[in-house]
Amino acid sequence: MNYNFEHMRDIILTQKAERDSLLEANYIEREGLADIRTTLSNNLIKVIIGPRRAGKSVFAIQALKGNNFAYLNFDDERLIQIRDYEEIIKGLKQIYGNTKNLLFDEIQNLPNWQLFIERLRRRKFSIVATGSNSKLLSGELASHLTGRYAQFQLLPFSFREFLRAKNVAAGECSETKEGQGEILRHLGEYLEKGGYPEVVVNEIEHRGYLKTLFDGVLLKDIVIRHNIRHAQGLKDLGFYLLTNHSTCMSFNELKKNLGFKSVSTVEKYASCLSEAFMLFTTNRFSYKAQEQTKSPKKVYAFDTGMIDAVKFKFMENMGSLVENAVAIELLRRGKEFYYYKSSDNKEVDFVIKEGIEVARLIQVCYDISAPKTEKREVSALIKAANELRCDFLSIITWDDERTIMKDGFNICLVPLHKWLLGRKNS
Repeated sequence: MNYNFEHMRDIILTQKAERDSLLEANYIEREGLADIRTTLSNNLIKVIIGPRRAGKSVFAIQALKGNNFAYLNFDDERLIQIRDYEEIIKGLKQIYGNTKNLLFDEIQNLPNWQLFIERLRRRKFSIVATGSNSKLLSGELASHLTGRYAQFQLLPFSFREFLRAKNVAAGECSETKEGQGEILRHLGEYLEKGGYPEVVVNEIEHRGYLKTLFDGVLLKDIVIRHNIRHAQGLKDLGFYLLTNHSTCMSFNELKKNLGFKSVSTVEKYASCLSEAFMLFTTNRFSYKAQEQTKSPKKVYAFDTGMIDAVKFKFMENMGSLVENAVAIELLRRGKEFYYYKSSDNKEVDFVIKEGIEVARLIQVCYDISAPKTEKREVSALIKAANELRCDFLSIITWDDERTIMKDGFNICLVPLHKWLLGRKNS
C-alpha cells in the first residue's frame, strides 16, 4: 500500500480521537504508575508488556496524562504494509505539533520496530511502547537496546485492584466478621472470573469474553506471527495446559497425551503460549542447573478467569486455583520462585529465592482443617526447610490463620486474602 500524506493523516486523526476519548474516561488507578512516571523525564525507552486486554494502553495513558503526547496504535490493519517510517513521524508532527513524547501501542506489529524506536530515541524523542509479546524484552528488544530501556510488566487486576474496582475498602471490611465474609465473597468471584479489566469493571459475562480473547490471541499472536500450520494442535495444548494448571508436566508426557508427533513441536507451541501471556511455567528448584532443566515444569495461567473460560469440563479444584493465584501474585511482585521435591519426594509449592539464598518456603492448602492434611503439609515444609536451610515457612490457606510450632520451626498459616492484600515483600 502506498502511504501518501493524506492516508497517514487520516489514520492518525482517527486514532487521536480514540486517544482523546481514553484521556477523558475514568479508570481504576493501576499499581506501578508511580514507578513509570519517575522515568518519563529520562532518555530510556519505556516498554510495557503484558497480556492483551490487560489494560496496557490505559496504564500508559494514565502515566502520560498531563503531558502532550502523540499516539499511534499498530494493532491497526491500515498500518500493516507501511515501509517508510518517516511518514509516521511526518504525520504525527502535523497532527500533534512539536511534542517529543510518543506512545506506540502494540509495537510488535511493526516490522523492525526495534531499530525504529532506537533511532527515535537518538533523536531525543521520549517513547513509551506497549506490546503483548514477552519476547519484546527477553530477546528482540534486549538484543538491540541493551541498557537503553526500562521494563514494566502489567498483568490483569491484582486482588487489591479488583477490590478497588468494586469500591470495597479492604481495611474497613477486615475489622468485623461480616466484613471478612464480604472479602471472601469477592475473593471467590476473583478466582472464578479473574482480573481482566473489562470483566471486572463492566461486569460482562466472563466465559464468553475470555474464550473469545483466548481464540483471538491464538490466531493473531501465535498462528499468524509464527506461521503455525497445525492450529488445532496448538489450541488443544492450550486447553490442556490451562485445564491442568498448577500441576507438573513434561514435554514427553504432553506429546503422548495429546498425540503430537515430536517433543520439539510441543516445546515450540508451549513457548508460543508463554510468549503470548497465556501461561507461564516454573522450574523445580535445584542447585544443579541440569536437574532444573530436565525436571518437569509446573504450569500456571496468567489469569484464573481464563482457566474457567477454556477448561474442558466442569471441575472445581479450589486448591489448584488458590495455588495459581499465589503464583500470579509472586510473578507480579517480581519474585524468583520455583517448586521443590525433597529427597523423599515431598513437594513444596513455592521456593522463593533472593540472590543466592532460599529466602522462604510457601505451601498452599485450601483446607488444612483435617489432621491428616495438616500433617502432610507441615511434614513437606519441614523436610524442605532442613534440606534448603530455610526457616521462613508459611502455608497459605483459604481462611485459617494461626501458627504451628513443630521441630523447632514456626509455620505461619495465612489466609489467601490477607496474603494477596499484604506487603509486596511478603
